[in-house]
Amino acid sequence: MKLYTKTGDGGSTGLYGADRVSKAHPRVEAYGTVDELNSLLGLVRAHNAASPSRDAPQDTQVETDLESLQNALFDLGADLATRPGTPYEKNLVRIDAEDVAALEAMIDRYQEAAPPFTGFVHPGGTPAAAALQVARAVARRAEREVIRLLEVEEANAQVQIYLNRVSDLLFIMARALNARSGIQEEAWTVKKRR
Repeated sequence: MKLYTKTGDGGSTGLYGADRVSKAHPRVEAYGTVDELNSLLGLVRAHNAASPSRDAPQDTQVETDLESLQNALFDLGADLATRPGTPYEKNLVRIDAEDVAALEAMIDRYQEAAPPFTGFVHPGGTPAAAALQVARAVARRAEREVIRLLEVEEANAQVQIYLNRVSDLLFIMARALNARSGIQEEAWTVKKRR
């Protein structure tokens, strides 16, 4: 089987279930942004794996959690690529409240490892933490794309809630990584009025 099919050369793509839609359709934008997020998590994992030094030790818990999250994002992408009510739904597992609860438990665990939140901080720190902040921003965009999709057609509303928690998780995970590496966060300095 060849990698290229040429079926998308006219600007359309196939959803799971053979429906063809524009590559600019809100559903495609949503799962495409989730794919971008998943790719960024691969970059975070590469930074995490490449940092077994005294100053930035590889964090095996982060590695395990990110691998789990990447698998969940593939499930989420399949969820978005499959319109509700199609016979193809039986081939996938939809994101649900249990998935959201699992993320919340993970967030709570990382919150214990991070310094108390006292205000906005600059994204940065270790390469892995900085990449987590980029991924967090993409998770927020993916959430907005899902909201746009929900405004025009039916989709699993739990996906939007899940992505909201993903961005929270990535934020607190970045803060915890920096704390474990001994990196002091830079606080936002509000510009003073003249």
